Amino acid sequence: MERRSSEAVEIPNSNEPDVPAIQISGLAKSFWLVELERALELRPQEMFRRIVAVREVSLTVGSGQVYGFLGPNGAGKTTTIKMAMDLIRPTNGTVKLFGREPRDPAVKRRIGYLPEHPYFYDYLKPQEILDFFGRLFGLDRGERKKRIGFLLDRVGLNDARNRSLRKFSKGMLQRLGVAQALLNDPDLLVLDEPLSGLDPMGRKEIRDIIIEERNRGKTIFFSSHILSDIEHLCDRVAIVVKGVLRREGMLSDLLESERRQSEMVVQGMNEATRSMVENTAVSVVSLGASTHKIVVNVDQAAEVMTAILSGGGRVEQVQPYRDSLESLFLRETEGS
Repeated sequence: MERRSSEAVEIPNSNEPDVPAIQISGLAKSFWLVELERALELRPQEMFRRIVAVREVSLTVGSGQVYGFLGPNGAGKTTTIKMAMDLIRPTNGTVKLFGREPRDPAVKRRIGYLPEHPYFYDYLKPQEILDFFGRLFGLDRGERKKRIGFLLDRVGLNDARNRSLRKFSKGMLQRLGVAQALLNDPDLLVLDEPLSGLDPMGRKEIRDIIIEERNRGKTIFFSSHILSDIEHLCDRVAIVVKGVLRREGMLSDLLESERRQSEMVVQGMNEATRSMVENTAVSVVSLGASTHKIVVNVDQAAEVMTAILSGGGRVEQVQPYRDSLESLFLRETEGS
């Protein structure tokens, strides 16, 4: 007998501002790696090597936020996400989802999760695999049918609904994974590399879904290597490197230049002026013809502007310099 979706389960209020969607405190994970080569050489004291994947990570994701989780390959992002989803247990630290343990069935009903490498039974069709997951969530037949039709259309798979999954491309399977994560209309959507394997149109469609879900008051936590998408979508970000949380905060705050700098757009610099500016400024970039973009420290801005004007140039625009997520990411991960 199927469980009816109308069965009530007492859960915290998803809109309660004082209850974070995710609360991670001092999270750590270590693994023991067996060196078979040393074992075969009969050196048992050296055959085990301890790998620290995550080191004391703490972060808070407020309800209704889009939160970007960044880091290079091997930084510990997927391990952290798996611990948050209760798929692996931490060595140290705690995870709370909506104020409760991740293993709580009432909490699990409120989560949609897309793993880094989603796996589906490839002999099934999209509507069949989604129907299977809908049964696991306890959705009744009518609700399953309605949600499946809506989601296949939403992720662009309506025309492939009767095709077996073994004929799907990686991008199509990724779209199906997003549909699966949305099936139970979750309050918290956790997506591990959701834009991986997608063409530009697919990336735009998934970005649009994330924005739509945020506008509905949902919380989205996702990892990605596509920094332009993170910068476009996220309210708050964290950068993790070698299992250590390097930077965390509101994206707008993190992109404020750590060094107080100004950005100028100038025209008509002569050679002597340009030589002086290049020796003084942080950077000088040609924008074509006689136009240049100059980044200077604030305390040197007046000197540079005076030199440009004295040399017959024109200052077209002056504004505070805003860092890019790419440059911030590269600085934090340099040498990792």
